[in-house]
Amino acid sequence: MRAYIYVGGVIDPAAITEHPKQGDLTVAADSGWNNAEQLGVKPQVLLGDFDSIGRETLPDAEEILQVPPEKDRTDTQLAVDLALSRGADDIVLIGGLSGRLDHTLSNLAVLEYLHEKNVHAVITDGFNRARFLKNTGALVARSEFTYVSLLAASDTVKGVTVEGCKYPLKNGKLTRTCGFAVSNEITGNCALIEVRRGAVYLIESK
Repeated sequence: MRAYIYVGGVIDPAAITEHPKQGDLTVAADSGWNNAEQLGVKPQVLLGDFDSIGRETLPDAEEILQVPPEKDRTDTQLAVDLALSRGADDIVLIGGLSGRLDHTLSNLAVLEYLHEKNVHAVITDGFNRARFLKNTGALVARSEFTYVSLLAASDTVKGVTVEGCKYPLKNGKLTRTCGFAVSNEITGNCALIEVRRGAVYLIESK
């Protein structure tokens, strides 16, 4: 089952192509409800401590789950765990890549958390789209995102191959402190990214 989790932060609604279909689970994490509304979506579940939604009266969601502000996990992380508990094996996070840097980094870490649980995941705000890859490959279709970057999530990443881009790479190596795989550009219909050993964040940006 696919789940859509709407998170706070600035989004570009016109550039978001990921939209729920019938049968998908939709969850708003606190002020993520406002982003869902911009996209014409009424989430089934509203979850959070509601410190950022900015409304005197909570929206009329099918299910409202309020949590205390004193907690060990962010509203986004709790929304992800809720989706997992209800059977999601494919999760799309909308928002969460702007504003507070600590929340942005924790949302990127959620991608790794979901990878460890064998759940396919992507996060996008319309300005950027990110995935977590480990010991695998991915096809990246040409889109409105201008740039494709690979940032090492492991200390060392080996066997990195990039095809179909302006700056190809064959069996290369990345480290966490070397960013030479930033700002590549897709030249054809799609790019092939392969990582033989280690993990990277695959980031598409405008």
